[in-house]
Amino acid sequence: MVQRAFTLVELLVVIVMLGVLAALVVPKFSGATDNARSAATQSTLAGVRTAVATFRMNAVINGNDPFPTLAELTGNTVVKFDIPPNPYTGVGGVQAVSQGQANSRTVVSEGSAGWNYYFNNGATPPVAVFYSNCADTSSVDNGAGVLLGANEL
Repeated sequence: MVQRAFTLVELLVVIVMLGVLAALVVPKFSGATDNARSAATQSTLAGVRTAVATFRMNAVINGNDPFPTLAELTGNTVVKFDIPPNPYTGVGGVQAVSQGQANSRTVVSEGSAGWNYYFNNGATPPVAVFYSNCADTSSVDNGAGVLLGANEL
């Protein structure tokens, strides 16, 4: 009975084929991670912004200030769930920012808070801005082929 083993050439061909497959497949999965981060960020933003809109509707009906304070926003008065950490930075918490910072979606002390919030009930009209405190590029296209920063979502 003769036992046969693989030749060196056969082993090299298999290794090269596995390398080519890995080179094609790995970038696909790394894109999935970027898409997941973008989707998680958009989900958090949508949840908080919806809660703020609901707060505003009730406040206007009752004759109160239309937008919640930072304490109301983060104290489970407005948002009925714990605001998760920013998917891009892993940093949790919400910090107050200035009007100029909110208008330009400036990232402020990225390591201190995952989200930024600005409100001004005295403005005409009153204004509130909630956004991601991270400028990493998301996987979300702006419609013109340019990827948005996480703070632009």
